[in-house]
Amino acid sequence: MVDVLAGFTRFEFDNGRWRRPVYRIGSGPAVIVIHEMPGLHPPVLEFARDVAAEGMTAFCPSLFGQPGRPISTGYMLGTIVKTLCVRREFTVWAAGRSSPMVDWLRALARQVHAECGGKGVGAVGMCFSGGFALAMMTEPSVVAPVLAEPSLPVSRKHGDALDCSPAELVIAKARMEAEDLSLLALRFEEDVLVPCARFNTLEREFGARLETHVLPDASARKGTGRAPHSVLTVHLDREDPDGETMKVYRRVLEFFKERTGA
Repeated sequence: MVDVLAGFTRFEFDNGRWRRPVYRIGSGPAVIVIHEMPGLHPPVLEFARDVAAEGMTAFCPSLFGQPGRPISTGYMLGTIVKTLCVRREFTVWAAGRSSPMVDWLRALARQVHAECGGKGVGAVGMCFSGGFALAMMTEPSVVAPVLAEPSLPVSRKHGDALDCSPAELVIAKARMEAEDLSLLALRFEEDVLVPCARFNTLEREFGARLETHVLPDASARKGTGRAPHSVLTVHLDREDPDGETMKVYRRVLEFFKERTGA
């Protein structure tokens, strides 16, 4: 059996409120890879390996689920129910505020930047955590946020909303201008979990500072049993190196290298 965590080192990070394991691989400036549902599954770890291969250190916190466990329907449903209904460190339904766990991620960013150096820290959120990278920008070390299919808040009536507070949004916008920064946002065109209205909000708030990539559903990897959603992981079509998903994948890696100084 292949050990999907081989090559990673594990440490515990505690911000005084929560303690979570973090898996690390590579060397160079830091990139925080925030996993999607149902946990730190193999395709997320594969993305982290590619970050490391580009001369950066990937830090993969495990916020829920079992690290390294493959996706299955039962595993997915169980994690969704537990996280949406039980966990208090995540804000799932409400608009206009970030999840409390973002404070933990900001503290992690401060520590890994101090350790790894470079111009700053990259951060990518995926699906459930997609918007976390934007809210993390209140931490000055975060300079390269990537929002991959940001799916919170999940309520349909908040389809145009972002999962960050007005104050966090103001800080992010001010930093974009003052520090000449930008952010990337990714989604598949027909993804009902990531409303087009949410991307319209990002475009309205960030204008030319936002680089969007909206991929045709036909470009997604086939045979997953799921509608196109996870741009950088499950629905990445590695068998078509010149395809749309791989082009976006390479752009994300380039963005991290440019901004962190790798």
